[in-house]
Amino acid sequence: MCGVRVVDFSHVLAGPVATMMLADLGADVIKVEPPQGEMGRRLGPPWINGESAIYLSVNRNKRGIAMDLKSPAGRQAALRLVRGADIVVENFRPGVMRQLGLDYETVSADNRALVYCSISAYGQAGPFRSRPGVDGIMQAASGLMSTLGVDGDDPAKVATPVADMAGGYVATISILAAYLAARQSGQGEWLDISLYNAAIMLQQTGYASYFAAGKEPRKTGSAAPYAAPNEAYPTRDGWIMIAAYQPERWRKLCMLLDAPGLLHDARFASNEGRVANRHALRQELAPRFMARDTAQWQRLLTEADILCAPVAGYAQVAGSAEYAASGLDTVVRHPVAGAVRLPGFVPGPAHAPDGPSRDRAAPAIGEHAAEILREIGYGPGDIEAFNGTLKSTTETR
Repeated sequence: MCGVRVVDFSHVLAGPVATMMLADLGADVIKVEPPQGEMGRRLGPPWINGESAIYLSVNRNKRGIAMDLKSPAGRQAALRLVRGADIVVENFRPGVMRQLGLDYETVSADNRALVYCSISAYGQAGPFRSRPGVDGIMQAASGLMSTLGVDGDDPAKVATPVADMAGGYVATISILAAYLAARQSGQGEWLDISLYNAAIMLQQTGYASYFAAGKEPRKTGSAAPYAAPNEAYPTRDGWIMIAAYQPERWRKLCMLLDAPGLLHDARFASNEGRVANRHALRQELAPRFMARDTAQWQRLLTEADILCAPVAGYAQVAGSAEYAASGLDTVVRHPVAGAVRLPGFVPGPAHAPDGPSRDRAAPAIGEHAAEILREIGYGPGDIEAFNGTLKSTTETR
């Protein structure tokens, strides 16, 4: 996406994730923040020399400029910036960009091919469109929270903000498709991405099963509701996740566990039967897995072509040979935070764009303001006046 300019008015997570992905793909992403910085800078702990690790994790490879969009000078600069952009991303509540005079109808009048992506909690047109929402609210509202844990547990959420992450990925895919269409037709469009929709899309198989059977999903812990055995079992020193529900792998597992009688147990003769009798199956298998260490089971199961993995913590993952070979491990240099380690660009180095923006740390507030203003036609005096107005605005707040 080299040569593609993205103006990023988004904050916190879903929007920044989408624009980071575009930056990773080679786009020139200009992050526009208020003078005091966006809300994501204040999310923590943890902090790295006072900088939010959350903010740093989703804003790499971008340039930064600070603007007061409520001031005439800031709004004028934003309009000039958008006029030369290919893509705009924002995730304010519906109606906020219209109040600022930066909505799609206004800015596309001077930029017909613009792809404008709005990300919000419930979308631009639904009955809940005016409601705010963060990741935990979306996990609850989308039904995801009702599926987590085991029967009798209190409601639980996925610790990683999956609704925000999924929203960012859906936005990225939609933007790429719309940008390709705009290049072919010369006509851009307004994309309406909601975290609510993204969180439901994340549960594609769960909702398809609900629509087919008309039954609320049960909380099954680590187990898959559609296959067994396909869950985590405790070992002598930890846990191991196995997937041995295919007929041949189920046979191999029974032999490996020295339990050939399970093959002739009518309750476990088919995957459907094992799912229906999951509790009884677990009572048969769990004591056997307690006989060996996780590493021993991993070796034996792998040799038998039975799918398995240790239930790994972050330290184990980050220190593993597979993570080292994945191409994900990235270190960016930040002027305040120093060396910041992150999972990097997902497709890996074989597909990564080259250039000076590759693996660049998240920008400081307004770090690239002067060069960005020069690029949209501001002279030295104009830049000095803009910065003076911005400083004055900051001091009065």
